[in-house]
Amino acid sequence: MQLGPIGFGAFKIGRNAKIKYPRPYDLPGDEEVTRLLDGLIDLGINHFDTAPAYGISEQRLGTWLSRRDVPIVISTKVGELFEDGNSRYVFDEASVRASVANSLRLMRRDVLDVVLIHTPHDDVTVLKKTPVVETLQSLKEAGDIRAIGLSGKTPEAATMALDWADLLMVEFNADDTSHAAVIEEAARREIGVLVKKGLASGHLPADQAIPFVLNQPGVTSLVIGGINLKHMADNLRIAEAALSQESV
Repeated sequence: MQLGPIGFGAFKIGRNAKIKYPRPYDLPGDEEVTRLLDGLIDLGINHFDTAPAYGISEQRLGTWLSRRDVPIVISTKVGELFEDGNSRYVFDEASVRASVANSLRLMRRDVLDVVLIHTPHDDVTVLKKTPVVETLQSLKEAGDIRAIGLSGKTPEAATMALDWADLLMVEFNADDTSHAAVIEEAARREIGVLVKKGLASGHLPADQAIPFVLNQPGVTSLVIGGINLKHMADNLRIAEAALSQESV
């Protein structure tokens, strides 16, 4: 799976409750979502990141995909559910299998490209005390998933995941470099690294935050959320410029 420098975080097309962004927003309508996703494809962005905890995000991606035959990579997650305004976490085998089956159904896919474990802060306990890793490995072997990994909170859990993950999703930005050593080790092991919250949920300026993330050795791609196509285009230009300077 080849990913561009910027991936699209599909949180804002599905959920606007209990958010960490600096400003509230309305959920876009169906036509607006279609224009946004079509526009992202036109820009060359080929990775969309979603999750069951992102409200109706998976459903909206599935509706759009039913009308568009495009070569994109979709990453989704298991573990966190957002219901009645609150998150809850389930990592037992039956719940993980049901979550994967539901993601396949909602997004109208025969195979999920990437499935990440979506953990709370106590991510080490999730990896040590639940069957979620073994369940995902079984689903991968059965052909339901192409690649598995962790979207956790701590460097300790990310380091543990290096033993079995195809890729990691970690928080990394100028205000939080705690995963830097894990990113470098992942690179040595040829494990992909997706960065989330590279702009600190909108609190860091894109023209500084994006080059900082993408110039970190070992980072595969930066996932940025949004519902403004111009902002996504601007972010992509910043990313391409940063990588162009790095290669000179």
